[in-house]
Amino acid sequence: MDALDVTLIDLFAQEPRIGVLEASRRLGVARGTVQARLDKLVASGVVTGWGPELSATALGFPVTAFLTLEIRQGAGHDAVAAHLSGIPEVLEAYTITGVGDMWARVVARSNADLQRVIDQVLAHAGIERSTTVIALATQIPHRVRPLARASLDS
Repeated sequence: MDALDVTLIDLFAQEPRIGVLEASRRLGVARGTVQARLDKLVASGVVTGWGPELSATALGFPVTAFLTLEIRQGAGHDAVAAHLSGIPEVLEAYTITGVGDMWARVVARSNADLQRVIDQVLAHAGIERSTTVIALATQIPHRVRPLARASLDS
């Protein structure tokens, strides 16, 4: 990646509906250059999607929690992940080191509804137990764009 790639990423992140022609006008480069750079960023896996970013809160799910799951020996992480992927309120899950075996970020309609979500998660026989931490406020939302700028330093 170079400075033009980072500038393109920033521009399309800030204005995802801008279009290639308008991006080329604003950046002062040929339309073909913008399209080629975007194609390269997608092909290399740097850009992974162009869809809208959604707000769980605006969709009616203002409660965010993190579940630390302990998986029964021999149950397998993949089977648990397949179960979790069927629960809409599970936004992401990671196999981890340290205390616990997997982290899941979940959302719920309320603190009371969070119990329903936890019960759904725990319905899999491969999960022995869970501990839950409820998020009170988002200090830094999920972000990756600063990494694009930092990649220029290396």
